[in-house]
Amino acid sequence: MNPLSDNRRHITRRALFGRTAAGIGTAALAQLFAKELFAAPTEAAPTTAPLAQSIGGLKGFPNFAPKAKRVIYMFQNGAPSHVDLFDYKPTLKKWQGKEIPPEILGNARLSTMTSGQKAKPVLSEITKFQKYGESGATVCDFLPHTASIADDLCFIKSMHTGAVNHAPAITFFMTGAEQPGRPTMGSWLTYGLGKMTENLPAFVVMTSRDKEASCGQIFYDFYWGSGFLPSKYQGVQFRGGGDPILYLSNPDGMSREVRRGILDDIAQINEIKLNEFGDPEIATRITQYEMAYKMQASVPELTDLSKEPQSVLDMYGPDVKRQGSYAYNCLMARRLIERGVRFVQLMHAGWDQHRNLNSQLKIQCTDTDAPSAALVKDLKQRGLLDDTLVIWGGEFGRTPFLQGDINDVKQWGRDHHPYAFTIWATGGGIKRGITHGESDDFGHSVVKDGVDVHDLQATILRLMGIDHEKLTFRFQGRYFRLTDVSGKVVPAIIA
Repeated sequence: MNPLSDNRRHITRRALFGRTAAGIGTAALAQLFAKELFAAPTEAAPTTAPLAQSIGGLKGFPNFAPKAKRVIYMFQNGAPSHVDLFDYKPTLKKWQGKEIPPEILGNARLSTMTSGQKAKPVLSEITKFQKYGESGATVCDFLPHTASIADDLCFIKSMHTGAVNHAPAITFFMTGAEQPGRPTMGSWLTYGLGKMTENLPAFVVMTSRDKEASCGQIFYDFYWGSGFLPSKYQGVQFRGGGDPILYLSNPDGMSREVRRGILDDIAQINEIKLNEFGDPEIATRITQYEMAYKMQASVPELTDLSKEPQSVLDMYGPDVKRQGSYAYNCLMARRLIERGVRFVQLMHAGWDQHRNLNSQLKIQCTDTDAPSAALVKDLKQRGLLDDTLVIWGGEFGRTPFLQGDINDVKQWGRDHHPYAFTIWATGGGIKRGITHGESDDFGHSVVKDGVDVHDLQATILRLMGIDHEKLTFRFQGRYFRLTDVSGKVVPAIIA
């Protein structure tokens, strides 16, 4: 008996449909749908280059000379209060305790926590502001380290968004849509530009939170997911304790040589299946196994801080050696980009001060101020800042009016506010020592040079050498991009 013929007779139903999906599926669809659906389009659709097979990314990308090679995004989950930290508004003090004018509030959509609140008294900043550097940037006294690098920063005080709740707003920043399911910024950049190292992932994510666990923010996987792109482009999350990556260490009794042999055998099996089915996820599996093997050697060296000068460790603050802390993650971000990682996404939760503004805001600033500024200084000292784009900011701001009772000082807080807020950026082609945009006298709405989320995304891609309208991927019959169908580059903040 011919063993090949015998194998075919015993083929499973799943294997049959898997191997013949294209033929059977196409024939079935031809019967189900009208012939018009298969007609050639009247206009040529935009072309997308095939998936990158090498370290170099898609053919034709970057579209032009990039100003930045890498991105570090320090995302502050929970939304830092712009009117307490950066956007100084003397008018708030004059109106303290008075009802915010109806013409300022307008028809603004609010979260359910204040939409039904009858009184909306103005709340002045709980900090003190000064002007810093030659740029004269206004920064509060809770952020002395950030203030010390004010002339290196570009403050964008005219950010605005459409989402009023955390998860949709964060998802919008990361993916260009409020609903989960689309590729994140790091995935798009990795897809378009490829990798700069073979020993570490191109896109790494690290999370941290406040020690007091005052904020109920959850880190959803789709904040760094690849959406409809092959999963090899998703972010690789480094854990806050133990091995940075699960199962990175070999099991007891298994040598590195034995592991290499096993991986080679698995790769051969996966190659056979890849040739049979053409499923890109099988190709992803092959590359991820290989990456895991390489990371067994690269990650221990990456996380060994013994050779870091004490002066550098001191700059990041006392938490720098506590794995999983924001300070530790900031130092790791520098070490990652030094070793060729293209996109590092730091996410720190704890800024959601609805009822604890007077206590928790200062704690958050103390925990994050020195590490954030140290990362910028460290990159600058090492000559890495010029081609590393660094961004700091949250998903929206906080209301200039009070959430709660004006007489209950311990319970003071601010609600979500998407209509005007502040982020800052530096390095990688960003114009430094400037303030871009302006909000009204109450810090409520943008009145000059507004920048929406898609504008910011388009600008980030531009700095990385990408025309945001050209980086597309066809999915479910249409071409998608990070900026969806909008977004304009902000030339005023580009050096």
